[in-house]
Amino acid sequence: MLKPLVVITGKNGQLGWELSQLESGYSHQFDFLFIDKEELDLSNPESIPAFFQFYKPSYFINCGAYTLVDKSETEKDLTLAINATSVGVIAAECAAIDCTLITISTDYVFDGNGTSPYLPYQATAPLNYYGYSKEVGEQLAKKNNPKTIIVRTSWVYSVHANNFVKTILRLMKDRETLNVVGDQVGSPTYATDFAVALLHIIQELEKGNIHYGIYHYSNEGVISWADFATEINAMAGLNCKVSPIPTNDYPTPAKRPAYSVLDKESIVNDFGVQLIDWKVGLGKCIKVLMG
Repeated sequence: MLKPLVVITGKNGQLGWELSQLESGYSHQFDFLFIDKEELDLSNPESIPAFFQFYKPSYFINCGAYTLVDKSETEKDLTLAINATSVGVIAAECAAIDCTLITISTDYVFDGNGTSPYLPYQATAPLNYYGYSKEVGEQLAKKNNPKTIIVRTSWVYSVHANNFVKTILRLMKDRETLNVVGDQVGSPTYATDFAVALLHIIQELEKGNIHYGIYHYSNEGVISWADFATEINAMAGLNCKVSPIPTNDYPTPAKRPAYSVLDKESIVNDFGVQLIDWKVGLGKCIKVLMG
């Protein structure tokens, strides 16, 4: 009997790579195809239909994205092609073969002025072009394929590729003090934990526990970037002093939301996804990185 084929884009990014590391634990149930821009160029939406004519997946997990938030402010055409136009084409191609699309989105679709966790269907209002491109991608995905699950996440990090945790560790090894923004709060997400949650969702779909729409996922807990850096310092056994600074003292081309906390109740209720405390996720990551 043929196993369902799961295609996963962004195999060299944080989440796609983490999913590939889990493949063997799920290979009894699914066949996996991990791809990157060499196999499917999201900057060239016209190339996407040919891919679907050759491969006919049952599930398509879109982890591929243009994630250089500051460069998005100037590379707008490329950002929109990858994060929006291509997502719309993928959704349409999925719909044509009755394939479920799971596409990853971001807390940056919100304006960051909230004071309580953002609900999945709360009004969006992106502060920067990256957030805008992801918002448009969400809209196209929903419009073009009714069998779409959008999962927004926040503050993703991994043992793979570039991210906040690895950057902070590198800087702390060379410095006695480090200034880190203290007035932006959110929830970190260890990409391994997120990958497990996504694979759990497709297992649930296979069982007939079927839901579509917008969901939120992150690790549990609400902290600032400075809090995050302080805990990285402690877990790694380093002696760098972290000094919280206001966002105004660390200007960036793209504005960042001050409040990025996501309400995750629906992903727990609908799919039984288990949420893991951010310190537990960070501890697992630091253990691997400090090996």
